[in-house]
Amino acid sequence: MSHIIFKTTLSTVIVASLLSACSAIEPKATNTNLVTTSDNLYKPDTHPAGLPTSPNEMRVTLLGTGSPVPSVSRYSMSTLVQANGYNFVFDAGRGNVIRLTQAGVPLGKIDGVFLTHYHSDHVNGLSDLWMTGYIPAFGGRAGGLEVYGPKGVNALVEGLKMAHADDIRVRVADKEIKDESTTDIRANEFDTNSVVFNKNGVKITSFDVEHDHNGAIQPAVGFRIDYAGHSVLLSGDTTPTPNVIKYGKDVDLLIHEVADFEDINALPQVYAHHTNPRQASNIFNQTRPKMAVYSHIVDGGSSKKLTPISDDEFIKRTRENYSGPLVMGKDLMSFSITSKGVEVYRY
Repeated sequence: MSHIIFKTTLSTVIVASLLSACSAIEPKATNTNLVTTSDNLYKPDTHPAGLPTSPNEMRVTLLGTGSPVPSVSRYSMSTLVQANGYNFVFDAGRGNVIRLTQAGVPLGKIDGVFLTHYHSDHVNGLSDLWMTGYIPAFGGRAGGLEVYGPKGVNALVEGLKMAHADDIRVRVADKEIKDESTTDIRANEFDTNSVVFNKNGVKITSFDVEHDHNGAIQPAVGFRIDYAGHSVLLSGDTTPTPNVIKYGKDVDLLIHEVADFEDINALPQVYAHHTNPRQASNIFNQTRPKMAVYSHIVDGGSSKKLTPISDDEFIKRTRENYSGPLVMGKDLMSFSITSKGVEVYRY
């Protein structure tokens, strides 16, 4: 079966073949993000996340690439990582349940949620993922939902249980839910800068990041996921921090947050909590990932005083000092990591 692959060492179109499930893919120009590995298009009913991973493959899907802004195009921060049969969600911002459903991933098949910190845009979709996942018609989870996080996760989970106890009570009483154990949600608190999951060849390591320079936003972590010789780094919300360099060296996929405005002197308080494209370019040059990706994108679109900058402008500003593989993340964009490299799938 055939489809179009865009290979852009500044935009060369190559016709190739891939998964038969992606057969009816229609060509669309993608000449702005300067990707240098295979770049594919898929139709909604053939999203890669809904398909089994191949042996030794890691697959990453951006469920939400936005910020606290209530956006219909960029939902709040959430990322799906699939490896060796596991479906792990990193951060559970607004809309992650909708994106998982669009991607064809059953809500009852999520094996764990890993949280970077406790800002609302990283956790306000957690209750939806938990509760919709135990409703038989929508999720039908076989057991409880595992939630992993730094200090504070116990309080968060206990608070959710208290807030939503009546939902469980009435669904059990109404016999909609036959097995109450499926409604459980369990907190797994971890120490930062440590391995927090290590089973069946999948290893997840947390590391401290600096969401602000004054240490007010603590804890705040990023994650590195390793499987079958492949690796993914998720920066979490952070200003430039040495740990991203340390843990991100030579990873296959580095997903980094970014913030910038048309006027680079605007909103200094935002810049003090995030990483701008010029700073990110230095990080990418030091880590040299096979593919760099922007997510948690803060572009000024929520401010009435600012003109939001375009995706192309983010790329342009990064390209002032970085020429390696780079893509601007969008919701439902997916990445397949194999021995062949990193392949990009666009919605």
